[in-house]
Amino acid sequence: MQNILIEKPYRFTPPITWYWPQRILTKLGMFQVLLRREYGVVDHECRNVDRLRDSIKAGHGIMLTPNHPRTADPVAMYYLCRETPVSLYTMASWHLFNQSRFSTFMVRLMGAFSVNREGLDRAAVDYAIEVLTKAERPLLIFPAGSTSRTNDRLMALMEGPAFIARTAAKRRAKDGGKVVVHPIGIKYLYKGDIEETGNEVLTELETQLSWIPNPSIPLIDRIVKVGTALLTLKELEYDQQSTPGTTLRQRQTNMVNRLLCPLENEWLGSEQQGGIQSRVKNLRMKIFPEMSRDEVDATERARRWQHLEQTYLAQQIDCYPEKYVTEFPSVDRLLETLEKFEEDLNGKCRIHGQLKVIIDVGEAIEVPVKRDRSAETDPLMLSIRQWLESKLAELQTESQMYAKKEANNR
Repeated sequence: MQNILIEKPYRFTPPITWYWPQRILTKLGMFQVLLRREYGVVDHECRNVDRLRDSIKAGHGIMLTPNHPRTADPVAMYYLCRETPVSLYTMASWHLFNQSRFSTFMVRLMGAFSVNREGLDRAAVDYAIEVLTKAERPLLIFPAGSTSRTNDRLMALMEGPAFIARTAAKRRAKDGGKVVVHPIGIKYLYKGDIEETGNEVLTELETQLSWIPNPSIPLIDRIVKVGTALLTLKELEYDQQSTPGTTLRQRQTNMVNRLLCPLENEWLGSEQQGGIQSRVKNLRMKIFPEMSRDEVDATERARRWQHLEQTYLAQQIDCYPEKYVTEFPSVDRLLETLEKFEEDLNGKCRIHGQLKVIIDVGEAIEVPVKRDRSAETDPLMLSIRQWLESKLAELQTESQMYAKKEANNR
């Protein structure tokens, strides 16, 4: 499990509000060094930047709501900052403020403030509302909450950003001001040799599975075979039976329920409905707080960590869309799937490099001061989701389709 749960009491961490350091560091392109070294992003393209400039010029409170396919996304957004130019405040997971002192200082210096994803963080919500109300800088929030490595598919969105935006809109309306949301489409294109990269990764993974690697098998077939094997291993580990004819998606759903339902019965009193993200968050809000306050003994702590690992595994399984590499076999989808395999088996994936990021700014969506209570889904979040899904479908067409190289062309 990735180190995203910090076993100590949460304390809200505000950003460093100095304006000039972020502007200078962004202008000098220091973030590009980090993108290249840590994430393999070497090129970029920002589109429709004038839409953001217009909202800044109008003096609106501005919320930016991108999709979140990679951990590189918050850093990549500084390409947009440089081209606008503008500085940001960013809501960021608390685990990012619990690394080295220097890392924490730099995260805060670049405008990030903490949010407790395992609890109700009123301080973070209040700070975000204040940022939008004052309208000194745009506020960056990733409404999906976590990364997916499925750039062409949008995860479920949290409704918290809509509450923050509407509350700020009410306050600004008293003085005639507005709050707007700019959804932003982020897309990564892989410019490397997927055949070479795929064979390297799959050879290592197949060896870990005690298989004899066979590069003569088509790359997509090898990916599907490894993915099926990883799911089967987890089914065996948790005594989950799959009957013949069960679809891959149903197997995933059954496995997720096998992991979460017993925990929900124990910690929440009954099995829950809804998306994986909300189910996992509800469980972590029950399991983790006493651990962070050091209120459980060693035996109970170990038991709870096992439960938390099950919630993390459920998220991992759910992040593999059915037929993702077969229905649209783009180079980018193949790379994303290979990276997820590496993360799930080894805890992290290697840096493959040669990534280009596209950042496309959507038209401003004016935030109403009231929510339509008759609507089942928050209308603001629905508008954000619809724009993002449409944009991702459009950007998907820019991916290079996979074509197996013939031996004499290698």
